[in-house]
Amino acid sequence: MRIKVLVAVLAGGLAGCMVGPDYVRPTVQSPAVWRIDYPMAAEVANTKWWEQFGDPVLNDLVDNALRENRDVRIAAARVDQFIGALTSTRSQLYPQIGYAAEASRTRASRVGQPPLPPGADPYFALYQASLGASWQVDLFGRVRRLSEAAQAQVYASEQAQRGVVLSLVTSVATSYIALRALDRQLEIAQATARNFGATARLFDLRFKAGIVAKTEVMQITSQYQQALAAIPAFEQAIAAQENLISILLGRNPGPIARGKTIDQLVAPLIPADLPSTLLQRRPDILQAEQNLVATNANVGATRALYYPTVSITGLLGSVSTAFSSVFTGPASAGLVAAGVSGPLFTFGDLRPGQLGGGAKRASAAVLSTDHPQCVSRDQRCADRLAEEDRRSRAAEQASGGIARVRPAVEASVRQGGGGLS
Repeated sequence: MRIKVLVAVLAGGLAGCMVGPDYVRPTVQSPAVWRIDYPMAAEVANTKWWEQFGDPVLNDLVDNALRENRDVRIAAARVDQFIGALTSTRSQLYPQIGYAAEASRTRASRVGQPPLPPGADPYFALYQASLGASWQVDLFGRVRRLSEAAQAQVYASEQAQRGVVLSLVTSVATSYIALRALDRQLEIAQATARNFGATARLFDLRFKAGIVAKTEVMQITSQYQQALAAIPAFEQAIAAQENLISILLGRNPGPIARGKTIDQLVAPLIPADLPSTLLQRRPDILQAEQNLVATNANVGATRALYYPTVSITGLLGSVSTAFSSVFTGPASAGLVAAGVSGPLFTFGDLRPGQLGGGAKRASAAVLSTDHPQCVSRDQRCADRLAEEDRRSRAAEQASGGIARVRPAVEASVRQGGGGLS
């Protein structure tokens, strides 16, 4: 009856006592909204944006990278590592049950204390079997704070994994688009070389016909050689880009399959204005916050070391000198004990842990809520969105300019070849 009362009291105390500061999310200065409703922005953020380019080859490259990239595998393994640490830490909240068995053969001293009587056999056997349980009551919340820190580390590792995945997808998509742009530049360089070659042959014929001077032929020939010299640089850049994509895919350097041309790719539609709440979904920000949660919980775990530790131990078993009677009633033995221990004079041994935890918590809070850094994050997002809008308009203007100039170029080419007709 007394044991039941003691357990009930300890359980009540366990539920209501936990030292250390509770985590409170710091206030971050950010713009409230960037002139667009959140559902639309969330829809854009949740889509597989690389699929909006409309290139099946790019989609396959991203899928292969997510399956085979080594950094993604390492990030996933770290998540499993922290999950295992969380399970191990939480197990300390519950009683630990174990068993033991021992058989020994002993020779007693005839002249020991007490001495053996004359004629007594100094040899005897001892058989023991027991089932025990021990429970360190988390009265002041040390294990719960450690569990809180371990849980935060799991969340932080998951956000780190998200960051790796997002960076990988971005790298594969941008590298592929850069590769297709280099392919296009190589095609233009080869076409330019062919055009200069044809022009050089045309001027050579004109020179032989006495229409142009030798200097004009030499000038065109020089331009033709310059156009040919530009081709190997693009070929080397394409090979390097293919090697980069191969590494991102987790395989040895080699050729990369091609899909649509750079002109056929459809740029994803990105709203020019997005709500600042999207910043709270960034993996690096969420990871920094979870690291702050873990540090805050570790401060509470360190403070709990100043308080007493309560433990309860129970043991049920049997001890006998004969194996045949080891499990009989007379051989049974048992033990129930409760103990309290705690620091009295540690001469500063616990102080550095609390100071270090507080310093880490303050440092993490400053890093995650520092106003200049938050403003810098907002600025980078706004700059990227504005830059994307400017690039889209510049691409449209360039396409229109090419379309307007093309007829004049074609007419000039036709006029240039008219001297020999």
